[in-house]
Amino acid sequence: MTTRSKKTYAPAFREDSVQLVLTSGRPVKQIAVEIGVKESTLGNWLRTYRAKHPAVPDPAGARDPVSWQEHQKALAENAKLKAEVEFLGKVSAFFAAKQR
Repeated sequence: MTTRSKKTYAPAFREDSVQLVLTSGRPVKQIAVEIGVKESTLGNWLRTYRAKHPAVPDPAGARDPVSWQEHQKALAENAKLKAEVEFLGKVSAFFAAKQR
């Protein structure tokens, strides 16, 4: 039976890693790969830091939520654009076939 020893990191490394996440605006996953730790480990450090420092804003949560009306408007516009793309595809296929 093999035993795995738990890898420990220096508090300064943890602090620097969390600051990198908070200031860079990059995803935790990307930074975890760059610094050589597991994503879950870095996420735990970040969660612990935010619990100790509640005044620190969350860059990911800094965006205002979208109202329901704006959401519905975006969905309608998306459906309209999809229909236009489908129509243009059919028209271009029609003219391409006519060219032959």
